[in-house]
Amino acid sequence: RVQLVESGGGSVQAGGSLRLSCAASGYTYSVYYMGWFRQAPGRGREDVASIDSGGGSTYYADSVKGRFTISQDNAKNTLYLQMNSLKPEDTAMYYCAHGPYAGRWDYWGQGTQVTVSS
Repeated sequence: RVQLVESGGGSVQAGGSLRLSCAASGYTYSVYYMGWFRQAPGRGREDVASIDSGGGSTYYADSVKGRFTISQDNAKNTLYLQMNSLKPEDTAMYYCAHGPYAGRWDYWGQGTQVTVSS
């Protein structure tokens, strides 16, 4: 069974940076996608970024393009999200997910909170 554990969230001021990590274990797919998602109180889930297992295909939401970078260390089975130039509207619970292809997310982590103050 796939297990995903996020870390790295916290509180920062606008313009600051954070790096989220997602430690993964128990992969069941030989080819897979990993993604970052967020949900703010009272709002729907937003797809933030995703990457395929080979690292050759990435996706970013327009709201984070140029500020966030998704990456992975396959040797450590860890997914990262480097978040720069953070804005108050980036405040949300951030989740990582794993699935066989983009758009199908079978496994989810518990989330890590990111709070950006103005």
